Amino acid sequence: MTPAPAADSRGLALAHYAARGVLEHFLTRHGVTFQQQIVLRTAATAGSPHTPDTLVAEVRGYLKTGPATLRADLDALLARELLVRDGAHLRPTEAGSALLAASAAEVAPATARIWADIPAEDLAVAGRVLTRIAERANAELATLTA
Repeated sequence: MTPAPAADSRGLALAHYAARGVLEHFLTRHGVTFQQQIVLRTAATAGSPHTPDTLVAEVRGYLKTGPATLRADLDALLARELLVRDGAHLRPTEAGSALLAASAAEVAPATARIWADIPAEDLAVAGRVLTRIAERANAELATLTA
């Protein structure tokens, strides 16, 4: 048996884009993009309501994309009434929550197949390594953009 290659940036990127491609297949059925889904999910799972600025800032931290792009995603979600303004804050509408639930249910079987039979010990190691990589990459990006 050929040993698996050591993890590297390319392997990480290929895994990310493969998994993202699966999710996007299901999101297109609902007419939302990957980024819009992240914005909507962030608003829906927040411990406290976000203002538009705090929502954009939080998602920008995840996706490392410009605020103008995220504001356009936010505007699209508001226009489709998946998010609504509640005073100074945003909250998901019933339709927004239903979209998140439906897309999660649709992608769940594929996700289960993708993650099936990976030993818990391997997942724990991968989790620690990915956390360290993210921390270091975020620190490097902060240095580059300071």
